[in-house]
Amino acid sequence: MTSLRTFQSEIDQIHHREVAKQRAQAVAERAKAEKDVKKTPGKGHTRKESTEAADAPKNAGNGPIASPIASGEEGATLSDIDKRLQPLLLSRVPEKLEQARNLLASLLTRNRGEYVFRIGAHPPGTKLFAGQAANDEDGWQGTPRTVAELDTIIEETKVAVDELGGKTSILFDCRTDHPRAALLLRLPPPDVSLTPEVRCAVVGNVDSGKSTTLGVLTRGALDDGRGRARVSLFRHKHEIESGRTSSVGMEILGFGPTGKPILPQTAHSTDPETIRREKMGWEEISRQASKIISFSDLAGHERYLKTTLYGLTSGSPSCVILIVGGNAGLIGMSKEHLAIALALSVPVVVCITKIDMTPPNILAKTVEQVSKILRSPGCRKTPVFVKSMECAVAVSQAFGKERLAPVFQLSNVTGEGLDYLRTFLNLLPASESDTEKFIADQPLEYSITEVYSVPYVGTVVDGIINSGSIKTGDAVLFGPDSNGNFHATTVKSIERKRARVPSADAGQCVSLALKRVRRTDVRKGMVLVHKTETPPKAVRQFEGQVLILYHNTTLQRNYQAMLHCGAVRQTVRIVSMDHPQGILRTGDRATVIFEFISHPEYIKEGMKLLFREGKTKGLGVITRLL
Repeated sequence: MTSLRTFQSEIDQIHHREVAKQRAQAVAERAKAEKDVKKTPGKGHTRKESTEAADAPKNAGNGPIASPIASGEEGATLSDIDKRLQPLLLSRVPEKLEQARNLLASLLTRNRGEYVFRIGAHPPGTKLFAGQAANDEDGWQGTPRTVAELDTIIEETKVAVDELGGKTSILFDCRTDHPRAALLLRLPPPDVSLTPEVRCAVVGNVDSGKSTTLGVLTRGALDDGRGRARVSLFRHKHEIESGRTSSVGMEILGFGPTGKPILPQTAHSTDPETIRREKMGWEEISRQASKIISFSDLAGHERYLKTTLYGLTSGSPSCVILIVGGNAGLIGMSKEHLAIALALSVPVVVCITKIDMTPPNILAKTVEQVSKILRSPGCRKTPVFVKSMECAVAVSQAFGKERLAPVFQLSNVTGEGLDYLRTFLNLLPASESDTEKFIADQPLEYSITEVYSVPYVGTVVDGIINSGSIKTGDAVLFGPDSNGNFHATTVKSIERKRARVPSADAGQCVSLALKRVRRTDVRKGMVLVHKTETPPKAVRQFEGQVLILYHNTTLQRNYQAMLHCGAVRQTVRIVSMDHPQGILRTGDRATVIFEFISHPEYIKEGMKLLFREGKTKGLGVITRLL
């Protein structure tokens, strides 16, 4: 019987191998196309030149600045760079300050306009994450500083970053034993198309407080304990009446260059009508923001699991925020959502809500239960209870690299713990910086996750750019339709967070208005690619390696289940399997040939898949297209 852990590592190996193969193939094709272009000069250079011209202002001035950090030093730990920066800033000698400024500029450009600068000696991560006080002999990291030196470094950093056109904000500042501080250095993006974005999916059991937490985070006004904060998030009348989310709600939280959240002016109003009416427009938030956190508010009720699953697979979130009600604990669908997040290997953040109304003994039980489940062999995560700003800053930098699961204890009524959560979200790395998942130098591939018909505009599609880039006026193909064909259209306009942008790159979530396309011709799960002589091939049958996570009896040939694979969601049938008995039970692993029931889809080898039907769940990876 294969364990989930070994199967997941094998899935990841297959995924990385196939992605590397596809990248190499695309590079070879591009080299061949460039050779052909050289033979016929004056044609085909337009697109490359235009992208180079567009990139020129982004990279302007990076030449001499990038020199202090050589490319071979990518592996140099950031603490080494912090150590190198501090003496330069302390010296107050013009030449050394110039060196420090160049080093800061290089850091900011390399880290997408954002850097956390840690000053002084910091407690070891293990002690900090375990919530224990560190002694002098515990191996503090970094160079110890006096209070006077700390002030000098902060002052000189502010001056240097101001000269670069950025902003400095103090994340935390400790003046007692071991004086230390952390600064957030941030450059405002030139326009909305370059604003870094972090995508978070919010899941949890019904009535755990998902919509209320999001309402408080994005609107700034605390809840009254009677559901006032969540009203502005609901999209349908029946949601307001029942108080339950049934659709994927989208909310954004913007952070300015100083690191402060961008909230509406009426944040402290108590009138529910004013709160509902006076919310800030997305265009306004994205115009002011230097970083945007996009939340997908997913449904908690069992009835809407299909919608929640689709939100998790198609939205490619950077992290999953699991909301647990302090009074109820990790029950029902929370465990299901946690299992799905682990199966898709998405990092998890846990928020325990309602701590103001939960009796201390019940809250202690919930905390113990959350710790136990996170440490269990199925999860293998280290819970980190965030009780200080220093811990929030440290865990945001280590999150994703190590198997950490930050746990925040929140009250939406008193506001306790919300600042730590906001700081943590503000410091998370941008989703588009994940070069493993999103490849910029490959042909365009855009997954459609939503389709709308907008009056006076026409058909509008929403989705994520998996690879390549797109600009207004590009000729594209969309498909596959029910026969597996692709159709030509043109991109009329592009919007990101409801603000008009001229172009978009890999990893960004954008909406496209398509020219002369009927709403009925487009569906979720389709892809957009650049117009070429050979359109991509749609597939009806494919082979995959799967592990049955749970099934109450046995799976046989012709068994049907709902398959989720990226933005694709369709019923599949098992055509054949390589299991000796011809049946599969819980915990069995096999190579299975699947067939789509209604129409072919565009999928690639190496893509992860999840299939479910009732309580049955399976996890796998596509190994071959047939």
